[in-house]
Amino acid sequence: MNKSWVLYISTFPPRECGIATFTKELTTAMDRKFNPKLKSKLLAMNDNGSSFYDYGTKVKFQLDDRDIEAYLELAKKINKNPTIKLINIQHEFGIFGGEYGLYLIPFLETLEKPVVITFHSVLPNPDQTRKKIVKALAKRCDAIIVMAKKAIEILENDYEIDTKRIYCIPHGTPSIPFTAKETKKNLGLEGKKIISTFGLLSKNKGVEHVIEALPKIVKEHPEALFLVIGETHPQVRKHEGESYRNFLIKRVEELKLKNHVKFYNKYLTLKEIIKYLKATDVYVNSAKDPNQITSGTLAYAVGCGKAIVATRSLYASEILSEGRGVIVDFGNSDQIAESINYLLSNPEKRKEMEKKAYEYGRQMVWNNVAAGYLNVYKTIIEISEKIGLHKFPRTKLNHLINLTDDTGVIQHAKHTLSDRAEGYTLDDNARALMVAVKYYQKTKEEATLKLVNTYLSFIRYMQKEDGKFHNLLSYDRKFLDKEGSEDSFGRTLWATGYIINTKLPEGIRALAKFIFDNAAKHVPNLKSPRAKAFSILGMYHYYKINKHPDIILKVKKLSDSLLKRYQQTHNEDWIWFEDYLTYSNGRLPESLFYAYDMTKEKRYLEIAEKTLNFLSSIVLLDNKLVLIGHNGWFNKNGKRAFYDQQPVDAASMVQAYLSAYKITKKEEYYEKALISFNWFLGKNSLNQTVYDESTGGCYDGLLPNCINLNQGAESTISYLIARLSFD
Repeated sequence: MNKSWVLYISTFPPRECGIATFTKELTTAMDRKFNPKLKSKLLAMNDNGSSFYDYGTKVKFQLDDRDIEAYLELAKKINKNPTIKLINIQHEFGIFGGEYGLYLIPFLETLEKPVVITFHSVLPNPDQTRKKIVKALAKRCDAIIVMAKKAIEILENDYEIDTKRIYCIPHGTPSIPFTAKETKKNLGLEGKKIISTFGLLSKNKGVEHVIEALPKIVKEHPEALFLVIGETHPQVRKHEGESYRNFLIKRVEELKLKNHVKFYNKYLTLKEIIKYLKATDVYVNSAKDPNQITSGTLAYAVGCGKAIVATRSLYASEILSEGRGVIVDFGNSDQIAESINYLLSNPEKRKEMEKKAYEYGRQMVWNNVAAGYLNVYKTIIEISEKIGLHKFPRTKLNHLINLTDDTGVIQHAKHTLSDRAEGYTLDDNARALMVAVKYYQKTKEEATLKLVNTYLSFIRYMQKEDGKFHNLLSYDRKFLDKEGSEDSFGRTLWATGYIINTKLPEGIRALAKFIFDNAAKHVPNLKSPRAKAFSILGMYHYYKINKHPDIILKVKKLSDSLLKRYQQTHNEDWIWFEDYLTYSNGRLPESLFYAYDMTKEKRYLEIAEKTLNFLSSIVLLDNKLVLIGHNGWFNKNGKRAFYDQQPVDAASMVQAYLSAYKITKKEEYYEKALISFNWFLGKNSLNQTVYDESTGGCYDGLLPNCINLNQGAESTISYLIARLSFD
């Protein structure tokens, strides 16, 4: 499939409408991941004949919602366009003409393209007319997407629609860091306890019930401030003017709450919405509609990791279950006051709720939602499995820099904040050194050279007089071990060897060589297979510049010892070096590919390919990388663990495949490297993005039902090494 369009039928900005915002964010996410192979284009719905919206180039067609003839003519026009492969209708009853959007039915009857419909409203207990129209729409569509599991149940029970073609994909949210650092201060809200609600204002929002709860809240929390964010809904403004807003302002005055309520009468940009959400202590959704089956504002609050108080709508009851929020009765100001007071008075409970919401919200990030839509499209039209595999995010070192101080990179993080109590490791700083060097070679940015100096200086500080290394250092620069692990030794040899084979300033390369030479004498004594593999990788790069025969001898000795382990362990069903698969498994065959490249001994190449292919048969399942879980590993003749999956292992697979491709020139290895890298971008067991584009960090792995929200050094560095390996 080449240069194909998915045509989205929806409202679209600059029209002010929640569906318009949804479609803009969805199509942006789709294009970021799948353009140019699959492009998003728009048929924009205009209200009451309006045609004055200044749409961008993404909008290819416009339709007057009241003109039935225009529906039919446009359907015929779409039929004649071979580039349009699929239609996705973003459905809300008020968008389309005729009773309950009836005009869509003749449009679909005329259309000859496959159609996916996304229902933004699914009302239970429909009258016969609504039921008939929804059934007719469903019958003429190839797939149905809803945003809550309850919607599937309603479509099945109340509309008698077969659930086999119904898919639940959550409402999307932006990728937002889990921190409110500096946000209140920047908005002039410092010292305030912020309660907020946002969205296009209408009577259905029930904001008066929150205002009526405020006297009880202010009594316990005099610093409380309620922000009512958003302009009046355009359709409401057209028919009622600002009567509802004026009613709310009057109620604030009657209750003497002028110092505790602030109105922002403005259609906010996404950036502005996020700023206010991040500054919020408690988010309130006081909507009056019990049948609301999706809410963009509520979804964004969950995605932001907010403590939420919401009325008992179908959507809120589902998305805020399991402790992710507090549900209150409709119009009950006393319950609203009680719930908000409890959350403001119990910061630990609030933080617990925020974490649960944020954790749940990771599946709702737009990148994950886009992948979900693509999977639905794949059930209807032919789309290559390779689509999107080559679309990489821009490399950014922001989070690595945030984790780094003048000593080195700090080992752990609590969410995105460095955890200084955990100190530093040689392991992480050696890996960070390689990231900084690779990035400097690509960009020549002086600031990156400073990182190189910091990490190399750390390594020098950790080297003992005998050439070995400490691995653990406290935040106050005290050694926490007598001697580091063999793995940390091997990784350091790899990092310093790598630097020597670059065009970095002479002083940096000279120090790296000094550290390497001082350590290399201990290589023959290594016992750990992975330490041996890391050391081979380092010596490979060192040998590119320094053709010392002793290096070749050391590489052969280490490689032969790996082959000896292989001969002792492998059988017909277990083609490996050990009786178990644990962490960084890809490094073992990777090192033998490089040993072959140095020595041209074919036995190294043979075992490298055999073991990598065996490993592939275990970790590549249905075109996804499914790593060995750290919670149990995989013992020979035992059951494999599937969780916790770690970024360090994904990076090792990426580099193992790229090394195999470099040495053998076999295209299949490059394709497997792409599949492996896409583990970070959501092509994994949870179908969730592990890389956080908003911070430049990487989450600490996949747990059975969610991702680990911390973004520590090892995970972030692993992502960056994998990403930079393709440059």
